[in-house]
Amino acid sequence: MESAKQTVLVALGGHAFIEHGQKGTFRDHQSNAAKISRQLQMLVQGDYQLVITHGNGPQVGNLLLQNEAATVPPMPLDVLVAQTEGSLGYFLQQAMMNELARQQIKREVFTIVTQVLVDPADSAFQNPTKPVGPFMSQEDAEKCRVERGWSIVDDSGRGFRRVVPSPKPKQILQGDLIIEAARKGHIVIACGGGGIPVKQAEDGTYEGIEAVIDKDLSSAILANQIGARLFVILTEVPQVYINFKKPDQEALSKVSKNKLMELYEEGYFPPGSMGPKVLAACEFLNKGGAKAIITNPETLEQALKGNGGTQIT
Repeated sequence: MESAKQTVLVALGGHAFIEHGQKGTFRDHQSNAAKISRQLQMLVQGDYQLVITHGNGPQVGNLLLQNEAATVPPMPLDVLVAQTEGSLGYFLQQAMMNELARQQIKREVFTIVTQVLVDPADSAFQNPTKPVGPFMSQEDAEKCRVERGWSIVDDSGRGFRRVVPSPKPKQILQGDLIIEAARKGHIVIACGGGGIPVKQAEDGTYEGIEAVIDKDLSSAILANQIGARLFVILTEVPQVYINFKKPDQEALSKVSKNKLMELYEEGYFPPGSMGPKVLAACEFLNKGGAKAIITNPETLEQALKGNGGTQIT
C-alpha cells in the first residue's frame, strides 16, 4: 500500500560520518551514523516519505590512498565509489534501524547501490575539480603531486586536497526503484557519494567510468526524478552566507532561486564549498521542486518550520 505522505530528500555531507578531529575509525563512523539517525527522527515521525543521500569524499579518498599503497591489484575509482556506497549505507542503515526499534516504529530501511549516467565527453574529464580524501599540508600535497601525479587544490582555505573529474549527472538509473520503495513507506538511502558514474554504449550496455559525481547535484537530479517537493541539504553551517568568514558576512534567511543564482554567478559561493549546494538547490527548483533548505543538522527542526536555515523558493 502506497503512502500519501510528502516526499523529502535529505542530502548529507561525507564529513557527516567523520567529524572534525576524528580519524575516521569504525567507531567514529558508527557513532556519527547513530547521531545522524537521531537527528532525522523528526522527519521519520513527521508527514514525510524519506530518501537520504550522502557524500563520501573522505572515505573514497582513504580508499584511493589504500589503492596506492596496496600489494593487491588496485580497483578503479567507480568501484571505490561503489564500496563507499555499501559501507556508508550499511553504517547509516543499521543505525536508522536501531533508532526505529528504540522508537518502536515499524519501517524498513533500504540501501540502494545507485548508478548515475554521465556523458563521457563531459569537459570535467579534462579539468579535475572535485576534492576527495583527507586534507593535507602544502608539503605533503606537493609530494603527492610530484610522486603520484595527483591534481591538487587549496580547498577553500581549509587545506590541500586531491581533485578528480566530476562530470555532471544526467540520470539516476535506479530512480524508479527508489521512489517505489519510498512510496511504500520505506526509508531509502541512495546516491552515496553522488552515485557510481557510468556511461552508456550505443547497444544500451553500461560501463563504469573513472570519476566522482557531486553529491548535491546528483541529489537534485534524484529529488526531481522521484517527485520530491522538499530538498534539504545538510552541511556544517546553519545558513548560506554572503562573504563567508569576512567582516561583512551576511546570512541569507529567505531568498528566491533567481536572487540566489545571481549571487552564485557573481562568485559569492566557492566551487569547493557552498557553490554546488546553491547550484543544486536552484536546479531542483527550476525543474519543478517546491522548496529547498540549506542548513545544519542542529537547525533542521526550526528550518522545517520555516524559522531557520536558508529557505529557497
